[in-house]
Amino acid sequence: MYELSVSQLVDGLCNGDFSSVELTQCFVDRMQKYSDLNAFITKLGERAILQASNADKLIKEKKHGPLTGLPIAHKDIFCMYGVKTSCGSKMLDNFSAPYNATIVEKLDQAGCVVLGKTNMDEFAMGSSNENSFYGLVKNPWNTDCVPGGSSGGSAAAVAARIVPLATGTDTGGSIRQPAALCGVTGLKPTYGRVSRYGMIAYASSLDQGGPFGKSAEDCAHMLQAMAGFDEKDSTSLDKAVPDYKQSLNGSVKDKVIGVPEEYFSEGLSADVKSVIEDAIKWYEQQGCEIKSINLPNTNLAIPAYYVIAPAECSSNLSRFDGVRYGYRCEDPKDLHDLYDRSRSEAFGDEVKRRIMIGTYALSSGYYDAYYLKAQQIRRLISEDFRKAFKQVDVILSPTTPEPAFKIGEKTADPVTMYLSDIYTISINLAGLPAMSLPCGFSRGLPIGMQLIGNYFEEDKLLNFAHQYQLDTDWHKNIPKNFK
Repeated sequence: MYELSVSQLVDGLCNGDFSSVELTQCFVDRMQKYSDLNAFITKLGERAILQASNADKLIKEKKHGPLTGLPIAHKDIFCMYGVKTSCGSKMLDNFSAPYNATIVEKLDQAGCVVLGKTNMDEFAMGSSNENSFYGLVKNPWNTDCVPGGSSGGSAAAVAARIVPLATGTDTGGSIRQPAALCGVTGLKPTYGRVSRYGMIAYASSLDQGGPFGKSAEDCAHMLQAMAGFDEKDSTSLDKAVPDYKQSLNGSVKDKVIGVPEEYFSEGLSADVKSVIEDAIKWYEQQGCEIKSINLPNTNLAIPAYYVIAPAECSSNLSRFDGVRYGYRCEDPKDLHDLYDRSRSEAFGDEVKRRIMIGTYALSSGYYDAYYLKAQQIRRLISEDFRKAFKQVDVILSPTTPEPAFKIGEKTADPVTMYLSDIYTISINLAGLPAMSLPCGFSRGLPIGMQLIGNYFEEDKLLNFAHQYQLDTDWHKNIPKNFK
């Protein structure tokens, strides 16, 4: 059952080919069997079986929703009532959420069964999933390699077929980058398309929740349930949600695909470049026009991002002070000591690094020089994309400059680690939708292709990806030790 698509699983449940309890037990068993991946922080096997039993009753009574009885997992950044929501941090190791995030609520209403909460880089800060308080996550394709971050637990769980679907969040590539490194499909929607309510904030103007699945079709099922306006979220946009599943089967003939020259320059590995060029040729064979474009401010994206994101993180994480909830140091001498030791003992090195950078950038005398300048660059990057989308339907690029790297390979050099997101960060700065899908392998490790769309054109991205996946099998590959 773990090899079936979401459509096949939904049909099988509705037709009585198997029950939700049987399906859920299959994935609970796999969750236990492959626990060495460390993809989960919290496992909810017993709770999931109870949910599945109730789902079977709803299906029998014809009262089921679009995803009733289907197992999923949530990144441990989404609040889930009565369940630990840690954000991968010692700071929230003892925190049980008092309410559901809107994404959790929507997927509950769709009928999903929750297997557990997936591991992640602490407070979503990282590109390798080596920054979690609960230990690193391993890549199913090679357990000596990283799965990518920060949503590495979700990507690894889907890649190993421990769960059919999982949620993630993307602040600078944290859905797309691990999707690429783990050989699954991951979609970052337009900023504002999916509610951020109940999603613990890292950088509020950049964070966006989205789905992981084996394929674009799988992601379409999940996005359909997740998307929509939420009055609880001031960044949520009141815009009609199209039928993503219905849009999958449109022709891509005569569509124009933009290929940015800046994404194929120095730093891109020869293996990745070759695979992406093969994917471009496939679209050309389908009748697409391939157009070279320029995104001239691409080289400024990483420096701008690593001012804006840490600045927002320093503000968002100020609430974790050891007073109201979360970790508190023992026997503080006074209030200052309480703040000082609670934060220094509970936050990891990467979180501290970004808080320090952000606080510095926002400090008196440096705000104009750093934060304001970074926001001006952000506007230039957005304008680059606006101009490009006057000429093309979608933009195609590599998702990452190289396949998954070895565990520990880049931990000593944060700047090199930050460059892992060089092709994804611009999209967050502009607020655009983008997705990564498997398109080949290099030395046994998957390679991801990134498709970038104009605002609220997730349906177009899913269509382009689905048409490619109808004719290729890259997304169907399962790591050999997880079959």
